[in-house]
Amino acid sequence: MTKFIWIILAFISGAILPIQGAVNSKLGKAVASPLYASLISFLVGAVGLALYILATRQTFSLTALRTAPIYVWIGGLLGAFYVTAVIVLFPRLGPGLTFGLLVAGQMTLAAILEHFNILVAQPHPITFIRIVGIVLIIVGVILVRSF
Repeated sequence: MTKFIWIILAFISGAILPIQGAVNSKLGKAVASPLYASLISFLVGAVGLALYILATRQTFSLTALRTAPIYVWIGGLLGAFYVTAVIVLFPRLGPGLTFGLLVAGQMTLAAILEHFNILVAQPHPITFIRIVGIVLIIVGVILVRSF
């Protein structure tokens, strides 16, 4: 049952991304800059997280943070790139094609990372079935674009 809850949470999280893309795209138009829209979005998110952390009295280990590998710091930059790219792509490609391509890219790189055991908890070799699944996602993106 617990895994089912995580699956639902993952689905809902993915489902809200087009909403985030739409509102951030509108923000980008309002401020006439995708970069400022990303910055504002991240600032609002940071304030929201800070309030949640304070309200729930979350803690963390500064010692563990100091010993974390240096590459973990790029997560914020990757997030900023992603949000800015969505703000730029959303009005040009539309939500279906934008997020279809995002999912295709995510699945392709996820399969490569899992195959080579890079930054993952458990390695999963690339199999014919996994390749077929990724190809079907790409075909789905083509179909969304075609119709």
